[in-house]
Amino acid sequence: QVQLVESGGGSVQAGGSLRLSCVTSEYTSRIDCMGWFRQTPGKEREGVATMYNIGRTTYYADSVKGRFTISRDNAKNTLYLEMSSLKIEDTALYYCAAACFFDNGRWSSHYWGQGTQVTVSS
Repeated sequence: QVQLVESGGGSVQAGGSLRLSCVTSEYTSRIDCMGWFRQTPGKEREGVATMYNIGRTTYYADSVKGRFTISRDNAKNTLYLEMSSLKIEDTALYYCAAACFFDNGRWSSHYWGQGTQVTVSS
């Protein structure tokens, strides 16, 4: 069982930046796919960005390309999400995920953090 603890969420004005962090209980070097997902009330959880350990291959949702950057520091067992040029529609509960996978046209994962709220206002 992998435990994930997110931090860094908060309230920011549109156009601002935030950095989310996720510390894992497992060595991130042993976890191939890690990622960030987000969810708003009444909607399905969606994959925002994922990164594979081998080759550091990344995926970004079209809605965040060019604005969000995912990275991982295996020495610190930490996953990051740098978010810039934030928009009101980025408001959501953001989840860190470990052992993610792509299936039936969508991303999902085996392990989830508790989530950290990001609120973007005008």
